[in-house]
Amino acid sequence: MAADPENTVLMELENGTVTIELLPDVAPKHVERMKALVREGAYDDVVFHRVIDGFMAQTGDVANGKKASLNLSAAGTGGSDMPDLPAEFSKIPHDRGTVGAARSQNPDSANSQFFINFSDNNFLNGQYTVYGRVTDGMAHIDAITRGEPPQDPDRIVSMKVAADA
Repeated sequence: MAADPENTVLMELENGTVTIELLPDVAPKHVERMKALVREGAYDDVVFHRVIDGFMAQTGDVANGKKASLNLSAAGTGGSDMPDLPAEFSKIPHDRGTVGAARSQNPDSANSQFFINFSDNNFLNGQYTVYGRVTDGMAHIDAITRGEPPQDPDRIVSMKVAADA
């Protein structure tokens, strides 16, 4: 049972469930955005379009990343219909298992895409918003197919806020 079900996300992958603890005290806007998109079902069937061994697994392109209608060359270029978010940088390091907001060169361009760190990537500290951490199921993240993009990308089967599950 999650300590804070309203701020816990259950990400179902084809090989198991990944539990993500969200950090509303650290990055409230990013947490609210993820929960809103999760509750819409926006992340369901979205692929991991950029997976770099020893670095991170990126997903969350809700516009171009659905596996059922996938155009791999467009995956990673889109976001949601909601406005971009301002950066919420903190002192939380980009350690193994942390969830960070993917963005363009503009620090205030995060929208729906996110990444999960495979290792401690402290060179990202203070440059990308951290708003969650994997608390269970990191082995499932470690098993995601690598590639930029992967030839046959893994996908998020579904995501739920634990309070709604």
